[in-house]
Amino acid sequence: MRLLCVSDIHGHADALAAVLATAERRGYTQLLVAGDLCFPGPKPLETWRRLTQAKAVCVQGVSDRALATLDLDKVRARSEHERARLDRLSQTRTELGELILARLARLAPTYRLPLEDGGELVLVHGSPADPLEPISHDMTDEEVLSLLGDDPADVVICGGSHVPFDRMVGGVRIINVGSVGEAPCSLRGDVRGTVDHLRVGARAPGERGELVRSGAVSGYGAGHADATFVELRAGELWVEQLVVPLGRAA
Repeated sequence: MRLLCVSDIHGHADALAAVLATAERRGYTQLLVAGDLCFPGPKPLETWRRLTQAKAVCVQGVSDRALATLDLDKVRARSEHERARLDRLSQTRTELGELILARLARLAPTYRLPLEDGGELVLVHGSPADPLEPISHDMTDEEVLSLLGDDPADVVICGGSHVPFDRMVGGVRIINVGSVGEAPCSLRGDVRGTVDHLRVGARAPGERGELVRSGAVSGYGAGHADATFVELRAGELWVEQLVVPLGRAA
């Protein structure tokens, strides 16, 4: 079973198309999406259609919940930025239509998948203890443990923070798959354009191994999209975190 795992598309259908094209050349069994699907990017409807065509398993993210449930009559913008975001949310609702909004509202906060070795994988936008609270790359082990909850599964696939990492905490493999649509533009300045994937092999039980790409986070851009392959091979979990350059063949 070879899983393609992505998150935080945010309505950037062209970035999603680039990721899917790259992944299809490599081959995968199932597409898992850890939320934040359609807002606030330029092509929310096309994003939804591509995910539907790919038969993606999606969980609900923060922006998905806002699109589906936020009462705009009760929200007051405190800045021009907030006003623009609320206007875009209203526009996105119109573009998607009531049927898709209802489907976003019904998305589950988590999805659990049995693994071939008897373990279990959980897909969540934020964290097992709070699906809306992300696990970030700079958290201590103690902070991460507080977000794993009482039944975190053996593998956690998550997003929310937009920064990919892979680490083991408390015997749980945590794989943040970064962002398709809003990956920090300077995070991989030393990687983007020359390398389109980084491989990470299996980790021994209890190992605190970690992959976080170098560079300061200074903003968001359209330079690349993140994605992650997860595959069980001979009882070991293998992870390959991809950097898909945008604007050229990946």
